[in-house]
Amino acid sequence: MKLTFFGAARAVTGSCHCVECGGKKILVDCGLQQGRDERDNRQLDFSAGYIDAVVVTHAHIDHSGRIPLLVKQGFQGNIYCTRLTGQLLSIMLRDSAHIQESDAQWTNQKGRRAGREPVEPLYTVADAEEAVKRIVTCEYDSEIQIADGVKARFVDAGHLLGSASVEMWLTEGSETRKIVFSGDIGNRDQPIIRDPQYIRQADYVLTESTYGDRLHDVSEQPDYTGDLAAIIDETLSKGGNVIIPSFAVGRTQELLYFMREMKEQGMVKSVPNFQVYVDSPLAGEATRIFSGDLHGYLDEQAIQALKGGALFQFPGLNITESSEESKALNLDKSPKVIISASGMCDAGRIRHHLKHNLWRAECAVVFVGYQAEGSLGRRLLNGVSSVKLFGEEIAVRARIVNFHGLSSHADRDGLLQWIDHYQPKPRQVFVVHGDCKVTEIYADTLRQRGLPAHAPDYEEVYDLLENRVLAAGIPLPPKSAAAAPAASPAYRRLEDMGAQLMQVIARNKGGANKDLGKFADQLRALIEKWDR
Repeated sequence: MKLTFFGAARAVTGSCHCVECGGKKILVDCGLQQGRDERDNRQLDFSAGYIDAVVVTHAHIDHSGRIPLLVKQGFQGNIYCTRLTGQLLSIMLRDSAHIQESDAQWTNQKGRRAGREPVEPLYTVADAEEAVKRIVTCEYDSEIQIADGVKARFVDAGHLLGSASVEMWLTEGSETRKIVFSGDIGNRDQPIIRDPQYIRQADYVLTESTYGDRLHDVSEQPDYTGDLAAIIDETLSKGGNVIIPSFAVGRTQELLYFMREMKEQGMVKSVPNFQVYVDSPLAGEATRIFSGDLHGYLDEQAIQALKGGALFQFPGLNITESSEESKALNLDKSPKVIISASGMCDAGRIRHHLKHNLWRAECAVVFVGYQAEGSLGRRLLNGVSSVKLFGEEIAVRARIVNFHGLSSHADRDGLLQWIDHYQPKPRQVFVVHGDCKVTEIYADTLRQRGLPAHAPDYEEVYDLLENRVLAAGIPLPPKSAAAAPAASPAYRRLEDMGAQLMQVIARNKGGANKDLGKFADQLRALIEKWDR
């Protein structure tokens, strides 16, 4: 009975953990590595065909984004999740596959001119479609049999519509162990979704630690609608646009919820009939899911609002679908609010809107979610004076706002409140899903409270019967966060490739020559790029 950490070990993204029990291998999440966490999304550290099932805590891509790759490489089992997570996965995995195909096409167009070999997308829409066929859903609090000796139950994590912590019971012979995977633990008193539910007993607990070293910066209960209305009012009064990089699923719908309220209450005085554009086909599809059958998933306030009409509809709301409609937004000079993906500004239509608005002092860019190290969003928050977008240097003159308090993750105190409900204390707490330093800080915080806790390294193997480390993991080389804002994308890629090279050497599992040759080719291409 073993647990192996294949992702989000001393990193925020790429969640992936493997439970082995009775000869069965079950993955809990299979997420995409993003930002500075990215090592090599193409390389799974296990044989996909030997995985018997996947359990998904929630639909965010850093928890689900490599499932189509798993299917592409031979996975043939079921994918278990809640009903609403299943609906969101059906659109998010297809959208992710479309991005993978588009990125590969764009890379190959440039590569042909340089004489480079064509690249394949990480996975295709067909792979995503095959993954969606394997989804098996259930409601909160109902037990499901995953495999012989393995059963699970989903508990509302209060992070995203359908998000869950997973209770899992593992039985081998006469021995049973209970392990809980926190997923992403939600912030309390958030709009739309319910507060996270507490679990009270487990032998082992994996807990996220995204904000395990800090408290959300709110001195009192935040007035989300009023504070956002003030930013919009001030910006529109100057003739500027409000650009909001937002995750298409969850955060965008919260923003629409606030804007419906501010419209109804007349809170934006300068332009009362201001127009709001949701410039993301994925966000449009997700909003339709959020407007469906949500019984058992909403908080009481949202249920009451739903009784009065559509939860996310109001005068002046526009959802753009085509790229032509998206481009037209930057030709129209009237002040407006544009909500667009991706939330960290590393891909998607948001980059076009930043190109057209960052240099305008009358505009505002409002960040409403976590910005990973190395992402464009984090660099803007760190105060860079210019950024390069589509080969053009763009000055940063717009007002940059970090909308504090609007977080779908619990802060340190919220995480502690969640873990303190376990009585008796777990045999071991594994701290994952946090920046490298944060995981150790939060693990130390737990140890000071009398909890046995540690932050596992990548590929650590833990014996759940004997409560001990079976095989040490691979410490990932530390990366300099201070250098990130000034570093070019090529430099950051080179830095990451160096870290990958250290992993290959550390693993020493054979086939290293082939891997080293692949890295050498990539390094050569980067050097050629700098020479040009």
